[in-house]
Amino acid sequence: MTTAKTIFITGTSTGLGKLTAIHFAKLGWNVAATMRTPEKKTELTAYDNIKLFKLDVTNLAEVNAAIDDAIAAFGKIDVVVNNAGMGVYGALELAQEETIDWQFAVNVRGPINVIRKFLPHFRAMGGGMFINISSFMGFTTAVPLGSMYNMSKFALEGLTEGLYYELKPLNIELRLIEQGGSKGNNFQNNIRWSKDDNITAYDGLMDRVTAMMAGSAESGALDDPQIIVDAIAAQATGASYQFRTVVGEAGKSLLALRKSVPIEDYLETIAKGFE
Repeated sequence: MTTAKTIFITGTSTGLGKLTAIHFAKLGWNVAATMRTPEKKTELTAYDNIKLFKLDVTNLAEVNAAIDDAIAAFGKIDVVVNNAGMGVYGALELAQEETIDWQFAVNVRGPINVIRKFLPHFRAMGGGMFINISSFMGFTTAVPLGSMYNMSKFALEGLTEGLYYELKPLNIELRLIEQGGSKGNNFQNNIRWSKDDNITAYDGLMDRVTAMMAGSAESGALDDPQIIVDAIAAQATGASYQFRTVVGEAGKSLLALRKSVPIEDYLETIAKGFE
């Protein structure tokens, strides 16, 4: 059995997941990097201590197979990063039934599938750690036209807090990383917009929200993804013991505002920002 620590990361084909896999490989960890299409050529294969596994977190058979294969390959897993996620945006009235189910399946049921499969392994090892990648929109604020995405991240936050009580006696640790948008993370490419050409009541808000998203990307307002990777590494290596880590100035500013004013005033402040 290997003596190096091993980390299992979902959603490593691009963006934050890929950067996290490379970062840990350079730290000397073994990395089980999962993605839906590992057969596609990827720079991750250049690292001897990274192994790729096929995994769609919504497919329970693939979850079971990937985790079994990763444990067999490395002997043990010490840390699991639930990073895979997607976003549904748009007015709730316009969302298709399958889109609503898909949002929940990827961002909530996916981490549940992974966590449940790993629990027997962590119990047998006498401990382990789950790091769930959330968003400041799951703890600090909901945003206009983000009800589905916010719902999924609020749920992930509640899941993680609830699990704390049942897993702490088993020496299984839980962490939340609440990140904002980051440069090069392809967030807008991972958004599925809900639209209906027959309903125009939400068009004005849609235009303002999409313009603001595009403006944030173009202006350089998004965070450097390395600060998110560093926050993940701090938890995995024991440099930090924070249960909840808010990363990025936007999330920190909104959290401070939410703590300082009544919720009614807070919601009005956010709404006015999109007028």
